[in-house]
Amino acid sequence: MEFTVRKFDILREVSLTQGVIEKKTTIPILANLLMDAEGESLHIAATDLDVGIKSSCPAKVKKAGAITTPAKNFLEIIRSLPDSDIKIKALENSWVQITCASASFKIVGLPQDNFPNLPELKSSLVEIPGKFLLNLINKTIFSIASEESRYTINGALLILKPLSATMVTTDGHRLAHIEKQVQLDLNTEIKTLIPKKALAELQRLLAEADEKDLVSFGKDETHLFFRIKNRLMISRMLAGQFPNFDAVLPKENKKTVVLNREDITGAIKRVSLLADDKSKSIKILLETNRLELSSNNADLGEAREVLEISYNSGPVQIGFNCQYLLDFLLVTEDTKVSFDFKDDQSAGQLRPATEEEYHYRYIVMPMRL
Repeated sequence: MEFTVRKFDILREVSLTQGVIEKKTTIPILANLLMDAEGESLHIAATDLDVGIKSSCPAKVKKAGAITTPAKNFLEIIRSLPDSDIKIKALENSWVQITCASASFKIVGLPQDNFPNLPELKSSLVEIPGKFLLNLINKTIFSIASEESRYTINGALLILKPLSATMVTTDGHRLAHIEKQVQLDLNTEIKTLIPKKALAELQRLLAEADEKDLVSFGKDETHLFFRIKNRLMISRMLAGQFPNFDAVLPKENKKTVVLNREDITGAIKRVSLLADDKSKSIKILLETNRLELSSNNADLGEAREVLEISYNSGPVQIGFNCQYLLDFLLVTEDTKVSFDFKDDQSAGQLRPATEEEYHYRYIVMPMRL
């Protein structure tokens, strides 16, 4: 194998594979990238057996072939090289030579035969606008459960219909739900669970996509596929049933206050400085034309801030994890946000105050004061 490639081209593709690479794997080949040069392209692949990425970039191939190379070291070498063409050549015993300008490196790889076979996307079920899908992910990914034992909520529920798309995530303490009207070439409804790591990698790929790029989505019995131009992300499916989120969405939160997003975000950040380190609890006291935020830390002291508001629907005193509130406030773009309450013990709902483009709701369970 021998080929020449532009630094910018190979660096961009190799960088996008790094999130898939296992840092502490007990299987050495999973710490490696597969490079396969043929025709006028270099094909790159990485996997941890649960999530995989395939991509490609233009290359001048002198001799076709494939080899694997340590992903982290390879990226560091490519990143360090001057902005010039890079020549990569396979040597005996799986060694790889990298040459650029006056710099030369030799690193040891592993035979390509040991690299896992990644499935291919045989047919697409639907094409989804890339930036639209990225918006759904950005608004929900932060409320996915981290505990591996709760596997049915270790991912996002994606619901695709002919005229809409919905994404829902929860960790048992909060729930993010976003629905937006979009015309999709579908005759039926598709429901699928996307694992958290796969969702994070898809988010990275979509952040690199152009405004008009489409995502080709497909699946087989065991895998999900997302193709964006020359890049394909493959993920094992999550088994199990996502919880009935409709039962969690509040129906009677009629005590509503509309707040300036920057004002309430700044106030919560300040009050949270003295919140309890473990619980991160802050108290919200809502009274006529007045909202008071407070926190108390037995070791540090207490904080309090009052905002003048327009409100006359009866008092509410309720506690929340401050980080949960900030997670929502930092991703919604609206200048005004609505806090909806039922009473002191029921879940609160946060949403953009102007829901013209999409229906976005964020439900947070209260904490004991």
